[in-house]
Amino acid sequence: MLQAMGPAILNSRAQLGIMAPPVTIEVLLSGGLPQFNIVGLAEAAVRESKDRVRGALISSGFSFPQERITVSLGPADMKKTGGRFDLPIALGILAASRLIPFESLDSYEFYGELGLNGEIRSIPGALPAALKAKEAGRSLFVPIGNGPEARLSSAEVFVAGTLLEITSHLNGCEPVTPQERLRPRKGRADSPDLREVKGQQLAKRALEIAAAGGHNILFIGPPGAGKSMLARRLPGILPSMSEKEALETAAVDSILGRDIDLAEWRLRPFRSPHHTASAAALVGGGPDPRPGEISRAHNGVLFLDELPEFNRHVLESLREPMEAGFIAISRVGRQADFPARFQLVAAMNPCPCGYLGDSRGDCGCSADRVRNYRSKISGPLLDRIDIHMPVQRPPKESLRPGAASGESSRTVAARVRAARNIQLKRAGLCNAQLEGDAVFEFCGLTPKGWELLERAMDSFGLSARAHQKVLKLARTIADLANEESIVPRHVGEAIGLRQLDRNTVN
Repeated sequence: MLQAMGPAILNSRAQLGIMAPPVTIEVLLSGGLPQFNIVGLAEAAVRESKDRVRGALISSGFSFPQERITVSLGPADMKKTGGRFDLPIALGILAASRLIPFESLDSYEFYGELGLNGEIRSIPGALPAALKAKEAGRSLFVPIGNGPEARLSSAEVFVAGTLLEITSHLNGCEPVTPQERLRPRKGRADSPDLREVKGQQLAKRALEIAAAGGHNILFIGPPGAGKSMLARRLPGILPSMSEKEALETAAVDSILGRDIDLAEWRLRPFRSPHHTASAAALVGGGPDPRPGEISRAHNGVLFLDELPEFNRHVLESLREPMEAGFIAISRVGRQADFPARFQLVAAMNPCPCGYLGDSRGDCGCSADRVRNYRSKISGPLLDRIDIHMPVQRPPKESLRPGAASGESSRTVAARVRAARNIQLKRAGLCNAQLEGDAVFEFCGLTPKGWELLERAMDSFGLSARAHQKVLKLARTIADLANEESIVPRHVGEAIGLRQLDRNTVN
């Protein structure tokens, strides 16, 4: 029980990367000349809340205390940013003035920026805050605009449009009804169909394997061969996200202040940044760290078209998150971690003009130009891409009206889903995410399979990382065939998926 003259204490949360660390707001009214002080590493937007809070209280019909007001935001050594603390600060002043009861505050967390008219405005990061509030066993008040995303959590959520609505609820005058939890349907949007890609049976097979095991894939071929078409059809054959994955992905949009598409929130994201994107745009950054494209592609697909046209420094920044599944961004006095477990799909031409090795093209690139073009992509980055798939022009016959179109995305997606279920039942994750001893535990080969793989290592100079990627590819190929054992034909196909056409890329 709070002492009669003690501070009012309210609960809220800061935004730090994908996390929502708790913040305790203490408000104390004391004698002395009227002052309004906020302490606790409050940045400019938080310090400016003094004027917003004063205007909101007066506009709502409350008298602003003519006393010394001290607001402490704890912990004191964590920076506080944004206008999300306006609402709890205003309620703390009212509680300290004995205009709302102390005992009504402890079971809630409060979020919202105040307008001078007492309106409560939306804030970024409501979903991560709601998920953490549920873990802490508290209900939360959020602005009306943040209601839908907060309702995706299983927390008890109250929404309000004005400061007066909340004070009436806390005083027991006009209680606000908690919102029902939002349970969006799994609906699948109309996405480009795989049957629209003419020919390219080997490339379609590679795409199916990539989808089934969560493997990264690189398409190499001349302009117009269908590389981008193939890449854009990958989301249509991937399984829908689980609820946990969907919440993780939606949380990234939430901290960016973007609306969450509740009709398609279980669909895997597809991000395709332009090749002029900076490192900060791709991996995240800024003085106040924000997520980049790789985090927006979390649990989905990151498509990099014209791969060599990206700045080499930008591409190298992908290496760590491709392995770790997250990106840590450090700035002076501030560090934030963002999720980044994405499936990379890349496309490139075999040379600057694009027609090297193409029987119907006339390549005029010199050896030096080709070498310089290829050197824009480092060996370590290529080594992290599981599948290297040459794509040639489709035969003219396949482009004629009425030509066979191949399987639909729905048909392929059923096989992919079955293979993924096998992997989740066996190891709890898809094959591409297996690491260390788990690779050998679940991807064991027969003696003939090991012999074939060892010969390939000698012939093609495969690295230790490439060796493990071949094992995981072979495991995925066996899963697609619903076969428990990995036999030499699975290994042979996996090896073929790692070898680039020598007429295109070394």
